Amino acid sequence: MLDGVEMNKNKSNSFVQHILALSVSEVADLCDATESAILDGGGFGWLMPPPRNVLERYWRGVIVVPERDLFVARFNGRIVGSAQLVIAPGNNEAQKQIASITTNFVAPWARGHGLARQLTLACELRAKHRAIKIINLDVRETQEAAIQMYERLGYERWGTNPNYAVVNGKKIAGYYYTKKVESLKKGGNQKHDFISSD
Repeated sequence: MLDGVEMNKNKSNSFVQHILALSVSEVADLCDATESAILDGGGFGWLMPPPRNVLERYWRGVIVVPERDLFVARFNGRIVGSAQLVIAPGNNEAQKQIASITTNFVAPWARGHGLARQLTLACELRAKHRAIKIINLDVRETQEAAIQMYERLGYERWGTNPNYAVVNGKKIAGYYYTKKVESLKKGGNQKHDFISSD
């Protein structure tokens, strides 16, 4: 189920959607894409895909958390990737204008269509609607394409953790990024590549 927001619907039928609920087939697509990304070194903290029921519970859980906005990338009708915008819970007033982007990935077989960029931009637009002023994210040093994309989009690297992850017995550094975003002005209509049913 969608909230009516889509981004960059194009000839190859690839676009991004903000999801409010997931059907059984959408959960299956999302799990397939997640497994492919993990096997390709995409992270999520897993080195190998967990049992399918664990992934299914994870994605169904994301939908019910009010501090998480789930965006999915679709390619030729299937969900092939995701990103989440995570805001601070209500009791964390000091960080109410700060959000983070997590689980931003596209399955290896659906890359090259700009979907990771679209997912990031969708998170940014949603952050602006939520009056978020700063977006933070982190990424393994091995995710070179993601690093280049974030830097092209204006994310600034502010730190490195040399002990971010251990993969196959080897320490992997992680990079921390931040970006200031401007909230949408009340009543304003910011031009974006979104298609809305509103």
